[in-house]
Amino acid sequence: MDQARTTISKIFNGEPRSYTRFNLTQNMEGDNSHVEMKLSSDMDEEVEANGVGENQRNGQYYPSKLNQRSPKTVCGFVVGILLLFLFGYLIGYMSNKSTGKTEIKTDCPVFSETAPVRPEIAVSLDWSDLRALLKRKLTTENINSNFKEFSSLSHQAGSSGDEMLANKIMGKFKTLGMNPWTDEHYVKVHDPGASNNRVLFRNNVVGTTEGYLAYSAIKTVQGAALYAHYGRAEDFRRLQEVSADVSEKVVLVRAGLLSYAEKVANAASLNASAVLIYPDPVNYQIKENTALFGHVHLGTGDPYTPGFPSFNHTQFPPAQSSGLPSIPAQTITTKQASEIMSKLGGRSSPREWSDGMLADTQYLLGDKDDIITVEVNNVLVQKKIHNVFGVIKGYLDADRYLVIGVQRDAWGPGFARSTVGTSLLVELARTITDMIKNDGFKPKRSIVFASWSAGEFGGVGATEWLEGYLNSLNLKMFSYISLDDLISGSDSFKAAASPLLYDLLESTMKQVSSPTDSTKSLHEQFAGSNWEKSVIEPMGLSHPSYAFQTFSGIPSLSFRFFTNSRFYPFGTFEDTNQNLDLFTSRKTLVLAKAAGEVAGLVTLRLVHDHLLKLNVAKYTTIIRSYVSQIRSKVESRQMSGRLPPTLTMQWLLSAQGSYDRAASALTSAIRNSDLDDMEQCRIINNRIMRVEGSLLSPYVSPRQTLFRHILLGSGSHTLAALLDHLEAIKGGLESADIDQFKNQFALATWTIQGCANALAGEVWDLDNQI
Repeated sequence: MDQARTTISKIFNGEPRSYTRFNLTQNMEGDNSHVEMKLSSDMDEEVEANGVGENQRNGQYYPSKLNQRSPKTVCGFVVGILLLFLFGYLIGYMSNKSTGKTEIKTDCPVFSETAPVRPEIAVSLDWSDLRALLKRKLTTENINSNFKEFSSLSHQAGSSGDEMLANKIMGKFKTLGMNPWTDEHYVKVHDPGASNNRVLFRNNVVGTTEGYLAYSAIKTVQGAALYAHYGRAEDFRRLQEVSADVSEKVVLVRAGLLSYAEKVANAASLNASAVLIYPDPVNYQIKENTALFGHVHLGTGDPYTPGFPSFNHTQFPPAQSSGLPSIPAQTITTKQASEIMSKLGGRSSPREWSDGMLADTQYLLGDKDDIITVEVNNVLVQKKIHNVFGVIKGYLDADRYLVIGVQRDAWGPGFARSTVGTSLLVELARTITDMIKNDGFKPKRSIVFASWSAGEFGGVGATEWLEGYLNSLNLKMFSYISLDDLISGSDSFKAAASPLLYDLLESTMKQVSSPTDSTKSLHEQFAGSNWEKSVIEPMGLSHPSYAFQTFSGIPSLSFRFFTNSRFYPFGTFEDTNQNLDLFTSRKTLVLAKAAGEVAGLVTLRLVHDHLLKLNVAKYTTIIRSYVSQIRSKVESRQMSGRLPPTLTMQWLLSAQGSYDRAASALTSAIRNSDLDDMEQCRIINNRIMRVEGSLLSPYVSPRQTLFRHILLGSGSHTLAALLDHLEAIKGGLESADIDQFKNQFALATWTIQGCANALAGEVWDLDNQI
């Protein structure tokens, strides 16, 4: 047989054809951004745009020399070849018949060498097989081993401890054959100054101030104390209702419920002098001298390179984010808060504000003689940080990928903040790689595993990466799954996600057992009668996936197990393995396994199925709800004469209808398509992937407005801002501007229409009824 094959090959004067896997070399900008991705070490597979491999000839082509032989020689050759071929075929047939089964190695597809070579579509495992494999291979023993390996007492961004963890992760990815790479950024962050920040009450220094808030205004200010509960917008409205003036006051607020940055922004909007943030014992069970660390940038990424990446080799003009506060902000300990608030005078606070547990404190609002001085001496420094990546490449659409990411750095031990997520990141990479090598799993799309640095400063590493590849990511990246802050308790479960992912998350919860009651699924334990109302929470600045969703337009998911009764001490030196075990009633490992299964099953579903499990119809209801509210308020303002009658809802209603029809048309196309046609599936997937990115307003600059998503972002371009503006118009407030409202209204309309057009597909498929 070998001789026959060789003879045939020589006659047709070509080298034997070979089957190759996939080889992709991606050169990203920057010296440290070279990427070489390989799925396996033994073979590479070249994949065309439609995911089907193209066989290539190796070596040169030599013209046939048959014409140099005599007719008898040629006839003899042909007869001999036919006899050899027939003889080989009979032997092969009898051999195959006798064994009854042909064994094909999963890591090396076999093709007939006697027939024209056609690349075969990779046959993947059934979904039930994949689900069982993940549950079996993702073990608490491996997770616990990772806990021990990646635990660190000190790994602040840019430190030697951070670098050491990055090298460990890099080594793990190399061991798994994931060909890891890094990208490097030079970012500006705040460090504590040589002299500590100070807080004085009635001209006396109050304790020792060890914690600090990065990106606070660096200055010394003075003002009368004012207690403002949690510093929420509704808390400040309550103060205004009781005629408590916030202007020029030093505001004292509890930690929790919203980010430090949002608390400071709320106070600054009312002209407060400074903000002091403390942990109240009613929420936090920590030592009275435990310091809090965090940041107050109302945004993500390096605030000194807003909207563009902080690569060192690119020269940028001086710039800073509009989200940097103009007033100083500082954290104080429980003991420092007691020393100040127990001595405050003034009126009583609202009843529900006085439920705190500070010693000898009546929670009064404060008096004009309760003068506080806040001195912030932070230092702005530049640090070099590295993000670490590894990849498992898909077998068909390798240029389409999902990213699973987690921050690596932390203030202090940061066990719940970063160690748990980092451990699961590595374990998921190991588990899925093992499924590919040993069980025949062939993901259709690629999976990128990312370890981010400088997360404690506001998702700096992740956002800088997004900014570096802003123009291409939402064309290639179809989802992001965050592993940050997964576990801080055990009695509650919440998720913040793109509506496109709601159905997939719900079905996943039905397939994962509850870590606290193995007789129930997560869905049975936490979903209640209304799944979305019970589980889904609004995605906001404090969610690690927020920038991916609202800045880059990538459908994103973050979720968490937590305890309702108290706040976990994130951003303190009490974020340890021991404390997390107390918060989880010593169920940390089983909770980590459950969290890993949720992330793993969502990932596998998105890379296994022919079509992306992203439900575009979910946005139909959300858009319709906003349009209905806007219509009602516009008509009301027109009736009262506050809006001109020439303002029409026709075009906004038309845009809503266009999206409805486009979503319905896609559903119909899926129902009527041959899902075994890979090219057809790719076309449909491309339409699905356009939706989220098309909801980013093209009419605002990412430098000025980072979170451009009109439904989930923040800023004057959002539909929520339109509703707020209508309320301001109703009240005749100074912020009301009819012309500005008309402009916002028109741009929001065309953003929705543009999204509908992108979902509809080609221009000849548009169904815009005029």
